[in-house]
Amino acid sequence: MKTDIQIAQEAQMEHIKEIAKRLEIGEDDLEFYGKYKAKFTEELWEEVKDRPDGKLILVTAINPTPAGEGKTTTSVGLGEAFGKLNKKAVIALREPSLGPCFGIKGGAAGGGYAQVVPMEDLNLHFTGDFHAITSANNLLAAMLDNHIQQGNILNIDPNQIVWKRCLDMNDRVLRNIVVGLGRKVDGTVREDHFIITVASEIMAILCLAADMKDLKERLGRIIVAYNYEGAPVTAKELNAVGSMAALLKDALKPNLIQTLEHTPAIIHGGPFANIAHGCNSVRATKTALKLADYVITEAGFGADLGAEKFFDIKCRMAGLKPNAVVLVATVRALKYNGGVAKTDLSAENLDALKVGIVNLEKHIENLQNYGVPVVVTLNRFMTDTDAELDFVREFCESRGCEFSLSEVWEKGGEGGIDLAQKVIKTIEEKPSNFKVLYEDNLSIKEKIETIAKKIYGASEVTYDGQASKAIEKIENLGFATMPVCMAKNQYSLSDDPTLLGRPTNFPIHIREVYVSAGAGFVVAITGTVMTMPGLPKKPAAEGIDVNEDGVITGLF
Repeated sequence: MKTDIQIAQEAQMEHIKEIAKRLEIGEDDLEFYGKYKAKFTEELWEEVKDRPDGKLILVTAINPTPAGEGKTTTSVGLGEAFGKLNKKAVIALREPSLGPCFGIKGGAAGGGYAQVVPMEDLNLHFTGDFHAITSANNLLAAMLDNHIQQGNILNIDPNQIVWKRCLDMNDRVLRNIVVGLGRKVDGTVREDHFIITVASEIMAILCLAADMKDLKERLGRIIVAYNYEGAPVTAKELNAVGSMAALLKDALKPNLIQTLEHTPAIIHGGPFANIAHGCNSVRATKTALKLADYVITEAGFGADLGAEKFFDIKCRMAGLKPNAVVLVATVRALKYNGGVAKTDLSAENLDALKVGIVNLEKHIENLQNYGVPVVVTLNRFMTDTDAELDFVREFCESRGCEFSLSEVWEKGGEGGIDLAQKVIKTIEEKPSNFKVLYEDNLSIKEKIETIAKKIYGASEVTYDGQASKAIEKIENLGFATMPVCMAKNQYSLSDDPTLLGRPTNFPIHIREVYVSAGAGFVVAITGTVMTMPGLPKKPAAEGIDVNEDGVITGLF
């Protein structure tokens, strides 16, 4: 059996200008990064902004398991299937992070015959967007420490610095560090921290900014520290906005590549969904809606994280109204939620399936709370039995959802035609009545508790003393109307990754709260979730190599 990277490397890609033609985009509206990658020019939006929007389809999933769900594979395959049906469709996805690529998760370009290509480029340096974000983040950190060293006119309290440096790599030893050691000219000694680039507020800002003007305004609002009187100090006060914006000038432009079947794919931005808002850029999604009749996008991890943030943060801020949601699951993952060990998932086990399907049930209920019609799709495996598939089908249809089996990993777009037809039928027959989960005027704690109880199923929310104090301070500073971005582990509906299925009567514990004033949301960190992940005992990096001809292997 061929690996994903072997399939991708054998692909016959078209020149990116030919892919653009499918969207009626000429060469003058492209900035080429070689033959197979391009960025849209700033002028393109002005040309298309008055066109009617296409239909917006969100792809999300149950909580991820070691058995695999295939959310991105489904997104790509669904876009390819629309092409098979002669529908004008485009896929709008996030860019992968190097952290999980070299860690445990692997790449994020889809899989099998439902991939976006060039796969190696996308998973590694791509067009340099993440490097630009990392550089802008760390430039602000450098200017902050330099300001303190050069006289500290803003009266910054070194013990109240909240801006962290970042790196797009899983590197646990950088979570807590000491900087400024050495001579007096080497800076003020203080504790500092690194986060992964995809958790940086600048990543979130880039993905939510409408244009350069909005980007600069958001960058200026970033709170980097507090002074000795407790007042916030911003990036604008450090005179850092212009230089950061200069670094981000090209990163602000969405990227165009293709699938194995030459469906256009707009890939832009990549905030994590467990520690950030988990959606591709607003600019990419809005541009896609002007270019195609159907836009397939996805949100990271399970629907309790990615979909909730897509709805309550991205759609709220950008005025987006999704027309349908595709909820991805597998029989294997549902049996895993029912207590079956990973090594035993190939055997038929209806009893475990009946126990584990409650995870899917909760996600269906959550999505229906937003007023958006739901299509459930199972990524089919050879070991799935007819009895298992029939049980899941009946379960979903009894809850008002269309149901489809997906075979896009094996067959590409051909294996997703039934799913595409079910999505089209759902959009045509079930109008979306999209609404957000909570209103802006609720307090921060009321928003947190609404998400914890209605989406996760928690019985209560508890707070560290410092978290409660932070919420009070954030509200006193005038940020109470912002939406909440919950940082939670992805493996469970709870903040305990070992609680599978549909846990009940559990508390959600908030240990830290801070405001991302530039992004426009308040972050609440639950449990033990880390904003700088670590590598596993045997990282994927150990299996990656490149030969003398420049051919990369082992990149999943």
